[in-house]
Amino acid sequence: MTDNANTKMRRIGYRPPENVAEPDQLVLVEYVSGGRVAIITLNRPHADNAITTELAAQLIEVLETIAARPSVRVAILTGAGDRAFSVGGDLYQRKNMTKEQWLRQRQVFDRVLYNLRQLRRPIFTAVHGMAYGGGCEIAISTDFIIASEDARFGQPEAMVGLSAGGGSPVFLPRVLPPGKAMQMLMTGEPITAQEAYRLGMVNEVHPKAELMAAALSIAEKIADNSPTAVQSVKRAVQNGQGEPVEQAIAIMMDEHWRSVVHPDRVEGILAFTEGREPVFPDPEF
Repeated sequence: MTDNANTKMRRIGYRPPENVAEPDQLVLVEYVSGGRVAIITLNRPHADNAITTELAAQLIEVLETIAARPSVRVAILTGAGDRAFSVGGDLYQRKNMTKEQWLRQRQVFDRVLYNLRQLRRPIFTAVHGMAYGGGCEIAISTDFIIASEDARFGQPEAMVGLSAGGGSPVFLPRVLPPGKAMQMLMTGEPITAQEAYRLGMVNEVHPKAELMAAALSIAEKIADNSPTAVQSVKRAVQNGQGEPVEQAIAIMMDEHWRSVVHPDRVEGILAFTEGREPVFPDPEF
């Protein structure tokens, strides 16, 4: 006899939210490294950072603010507390929703994922604990993932009668072997950080206590580079994916030529020949 959905969800780590007041700020943002690095934190640790309509709306506001702030060169997305990055959509908020209310919430969630995918700035995820459902989909919607040793990634929607709708059927087979992605989507069973690393979904795995230090180290290396060049190469990768080879090369060369005539190229080469560190200004766009 197989487990029922409730038992399965409990077994992989789901729990009811703690009976505490909701934080005023459901998404925190801290600007560090002279304002060049934004640390975005999902802030519902009492509910394992489950995503409510209100949290999603605040996350959209943060992402749109960063998109309009040229001084931010890279963003890190993480979760508060010890247990989870995010367990996805808050099923306790959803339990009494009408179909219309559910679909309206879905529209808000879709805006979150769209803003993540379209952000010109580099943005990556530092995952600890559970990254399930929409939490996993948020992570794979960013540029790359680093994780702590206790991280787990899963798409348990089928356990509760849902087809995953936040991008995992599209993006999970791009970051994992398609068969493994299909198995995760069909069984709902999570994979560990170590397996995700072995399969190429996760770039680095660190002890939990060292995760954010590692994330900041990566972010500062990115922030030290030309923001125009970094954003250009990000667009070249994103826009070239799935295109025929010659079309992808044309997209790449368009971004390359833009960098060739940009002042950052002049400063970068001059600094190299003079034996000093380059000073790249904030981009104008």
